[in-house]
Amino acid sequence: MTRNDVTELIITQKLNKQLSWGEIAAVIGLSKEWTTAALLGQMTLTKEQAEKIGQALELPKEAIQQLQVVPYKGSLPTTVPTDPLIYRFYELINVYGTTFKELIHEEFGDGIMSAIDFNMDLQREPNANGDRVNIQLSGKFLPYKTY
Repeated sequence: MTRNDVTELIITQKLNKQLSWGEIAAVIGLSKEWTTAALLGQMTLTKEQAEKIGQALELPKEAIQQLQVVPYKGSLPTTVPTDPLIYRFYELINVYGTTFKELIHEEFGDGIMSAIDFNMDLQREPNANGDRVNIQLSGKFLPYKTY
């Protein structure tokens, strides 16, 4: 059983059990954002977390073991994403990436925003003109050092 097989099984079991990502995240007491990333193959679960998820989704032992393996991160099948929603994030970075870079460097100096020491919160924002997607990203600033 590969990690991709485990991801497909998790999605199938989520649908079969009619669970939301938030409900699954509650099983291990972590955010829906981190838990979803983990169950889609981008993070490593502890043994305890993997066992709880395995029990909730009725996963086989081999799948529970795979959830504890450090994954190969970055799972898009192509350089330019073709899924319309994911492509919009690609487009967002193409349009606003230099703006993010300039403003972060102006505010913090020469460095990067960590995707390791990182938090994300995704919420529905009601709006009379159509609901909006509100995504808050918070990453630790890591300055480049001289040596």
